[in-house]
Amino acid sequence: MNVLSTKIAGVHVVETTPFQDQRGKFARFFCERELQPVLGGRKIVQINFSRTTARGALRGMHFQRKPHAEMKLVRCLQGKVWDVALDLRAGSPTFKQWHAEELTPENARLLVIPEGCAHGFQVLEPNSELLYLHTAFYEPQAEGGVLFNDPAFGITWPLEVKDLSHRDQQHPLVSNEFKGVET
Repeated sequence: MNVLSTKIAGVHVVETTPFQDQRGKFARFFCERELQPVLGGRKIVQINFSRTTARGALRGMHFQRKPHAEMKLVRCLQGKVWDVALDLRAGSPTFKQWHAEELTPENARLLVIPEGCAHGFQVLEPNSELLYLHTAFYEPQAEGGVLFNDPAFGITWPLEVKDLSHRDQQHPLVSNEFKGVET
């Protein structure tokens, strides 16, 4: 596993080199030892899966507030997604900046999204599947979100948004008074 840094502190791209032979392919999806510099003592406590059927569908932008803030490690198992980490951390030098990666089974990349960053993705191929590893349990009362197309962030989505949940449509625009989330 090769851990690459991005312009946003704590947001990493992990490259995995699959082994392939006549039988097919093998890849290490998670290695606590190799990811220890990224995890920093955190433990994976929950693993989630999503399948999103429609090309152009969008999920996000989600995060959990303190004391249930979580780091997410996201990998695409099938299809292709545009995966986005958005820095919402109060006092961060990259506050309101975002980083996106195209995740596919072929590129075998893992996006690491730290506490205080919102996460969302857009499906570039139908029936795309994601595997999420979380360092905190889901707590509904800690759930937060911001609107995917908030001009304060200027996230560039590659496709027209075709499908968005009612919940994700209701996320607020951030105001000038928004100072970020505590981590």
